[in-house]
Amino acid sequence: MRRRAFLIAAAGAASCSHRPRLNVYNWSDYVAPQTIPNFEKEFGIEVRYGTYESNTEMLAKVMSGNSGWDVVFPSHDFIQPMRKMGLLAPLDRRLLPNIENLAPEFQRPPWDPELQFSIPYMWGVTGIAYQPSLDPPIRCWSDLWNQRLAGKLTMLDEAGDVLGAALKMLGHSVNSSDPAELDAARRALIEQKRLVRAYVNAEVRDQLVAGDVAAAQAWAVTAAQAKMPFAFPEEGFARFADSMAILRESQRSAAAHRFINYMLRPEVAEQIVLAEQTATANGKTKALRDNPVLYPPAEVLARGEWDEPHTVEAQRLRDRIWTEIKSA
Repeated sequence: MRRRAFLIAAAGAASCSHRPRLNVYNWSDYVAPQTIPNFEKEFGIEVRYGTYESNTEMLAKVMSGNSGWDVVFPSHDFIQPMRKMGLLAPLDRRLLPNIENLAPEFQRPPWDPELQFSIPYMWGVTGIAYQPSLDPPIRCWSDLWNQRLAGKLTMLDEAGDVLGAALKMLGHSVNSSDPAELDAARRALIEQKRLVRAYVNAEVRDQLVAGDVAAAQAWAVTAAQAKMPFAFPEEGFARFADSMAILRESQRSAAAHRFINYMLRPEVAEQIVLAEQTATANGKTKALRDNPVLYPPAEVLARGEWDEPHTVEAQRLRDRIWTEIKSA
């Protein structure tokens, strides 16, 4: 799965039951209908399940260290910052034998090579979903600066994704911290803003289906769910992976490990993939592998870059630029 505005789902509300309880905080549209009920039935654990659509909103919720959540699903570039802030508990791999089901490329991910604090869950890329009637079709980030999209274009409500699009259009890395390059991206995005209908995340799916939006910067999963064409921009694009992690504040470590190990089962992952049209880090799950939007060929993925955490100074600069763009 804004994938990054804050929503709390009421699923799994508190009851009078004396069963053990686990509090799980995840992206919206990221489990199958039977995922949580099946876990509760098998393990006798009551799950309070909440959803969000923003990493920053999730982080704001848990930074106090007294949020009440046990398991969270940060994007990969939030793992190390959350670890440095002391928010994540180390994982006990002895309690996670299903780690072996991860695809080879996720067995030692660069953001957590030893899987000490996180387990890859789902992954995707940031590109462009667009109406099949557009002629010529969308191919590049630069296409999102075309007057023909005025009032029918949306961009993600995520600073990193939006800045990344402009940086790639200008020939730079999505992870650039160079002030001159970031300023050029700022100017380009302020120029583009006259065309932009809104900055939204997963909510754009329904707008695409209704035909209200002609093109949208979007995650691949959103395009797959909307059944819309999806462009992997020729200039390059950002890649991301969302991971399962246990908060240090949690007093339910055993139940949290059981939940993560359960989510690593191939049959559980496959149900989620089929229900939500997303790409899984589980290598034993083969569903939808023939969908080129979710699982693009290697030569396409080669144009992608993993988002990386930024220094405090670079992040402050990016935050200031994003505020200026939004208020322009």
